[in-house]
Amino acid sequence: MTYTVSITSQGQISIPTKLRDKLGLNKKGKAFVTEQNGKLIVEPVKDILELRGSLKTNKRPLTNDEIHDLFAKSVVDEYSKKIKRTK
Repeated sequence: MTYTVSITSQGQISIPTKLRDKLGLNKKGKAFVTEQNGKLIVEPVKDILELRGSLKTNKRPLTNDEIHDLFAKSVVDEYSKKIKRTK
């Protein structure tokens, strides 16, 4: 599928609903955007909170903010490694 989208003065684009649905992107979700050979690649980032409650522990539960902060750092580290491998 190919769509024509507008680019705002702040460099933002809107991803058409059909593509967002197909990729599992939602309004509060995150995505990786990579440039490869002059093209933008958009990849959804899964939300770690989908796994909440799946493991048992006696430790104090992390807050949503703590979980998101730790996950964001981990995702950035892993993605940086991925990009370095493709260069």
